[in-house]
Amino acid sequence: MKWFWNSNNFKPKLSSNNPIQNLRAMNRIFINLLVFLSLFPSLSAKQIKLLTIGNSFSQDAVEQYLYELADANGDTIIIGNMYIGGCSLERHYRNSMSNSADYSYRKITDGEKVTSDKYTLKEALENEKWDYVSFQQVSQNSGMYETYFPYIDSLILYVRKHTDNPNLKIILHSTWAYSQSSTHSGFANYNSSQLTMYQAIVETTKQVAEKTNAKFIVPSGTAIQNGRTSSLGDTFCRDGYHLELTYGRYTAACTWFEKLFGISAIGSKYFPDTITPFQAKIAQYAAHYACRNPLTITSLANLRE
Repeated sequence: MKWFWNSNNFKPKLSSNNPIQNLRAMNRIFINLLVFLSLFPSLSAKQIKLLTIGNSFSQDAVEQYLYELADANGDTIIIGNMYIGGCSLERHYRNSMSNSADYSYRKITDGEKVTSDKYTLKEALENEKWDYVSFQQVSQNSGMYETYFPYIDSLILYVRKHTDNPNLKIILHSTWAYSQSSTHSGFANYNSSQLTMYQAIVETTKQVAEKTNAKFIVPSGTAIQNGRTSSLGDTFCRDGYHLELTYGRYTAACTWFEKLFGISAIGSKYFPDTITPFQAKIAQYAAHYACRNPLTITSLANLRE
C-alpha cells in the first residue's frame, strides 16, 4: 500500500461564524492524522534476535513466555536456543571444535516454536543475524570461576567468526541456586546451601562478564532468589533445580524481557493464565528488582495483592 502525503487533508477550513462547523473540521483533521500514523509501526518498538547457547536452564528461561511478553508490549523477538541437557561450557567448546551435530535447535518465530535436531553451533549462528548470543555454565559449576575458562573465551571467538553482525553483543545468563531441599549431586559444591550457591553464582558471573567484556548479565538467579523471599517461599523449582513451570519460568522470562528491552516488567500486559495475578505481580517485581540490583537480594516479604 502506498501513502501519498497531501497537505490538503490536514488543512482545516475554519469559519469564524460557525463554531460547530469548526469543531467538525478539527475532528476530521484528528481522524486523518490517526489514519496516517496507523500506517507506520511504532517508532519505539524494538526488534531483537536472541540466540542462547545453553541447556535445560536456558530452556526454562527463554522458551516460554518471553516471546509473549515482548509481543504484548508491541515488540518483536526471534529466540533461538541451542539445547543439550546438562551441557557445560567445556562440552559446548568441544562441540564447536568438532562441529558436532549434538544439539536440539529450538527456534521461536511469531510465537511458534520449531525444533530441529542434529544441529551444529555453526548452523545456528549462521541461521539469523543475531543481535545477542548468550552463554551460561552448567548449573552445578555456575558458581565456580575456574570452570568457565578457557572455554568461554574460545566460544566467544568462535561465535564472532561465524556471525555476520558486527554489532553482535555477548551476554551472560546468571542462573539460579537450587532449592534448599535439592538432592542434586552438584549441590555439594556449595555445601548444600542455597545462599552459598546463590552468592557464588552472582560473584562468578560478575567476574566472568568483566573478563570477557560481556555486554551485560541477565540476573535470573537474583530474580528467583527475590521471589523466594515472597509469600511463595522456596517453591520456584519443580524438582530442586529446574524452574517451576508457571510462575517460576515466568519470573525468568520477565528478567530476560526487562534486560533485553529496557522496559520494566512491572505491570506487563501479559502473564500466563496458569498463574494468579498476585503470582504474576511477585514474578514481575522479583525480575524488576533483580535488574535494578543484580548483585543483592531484594525482599518481597511485604508485597501484597
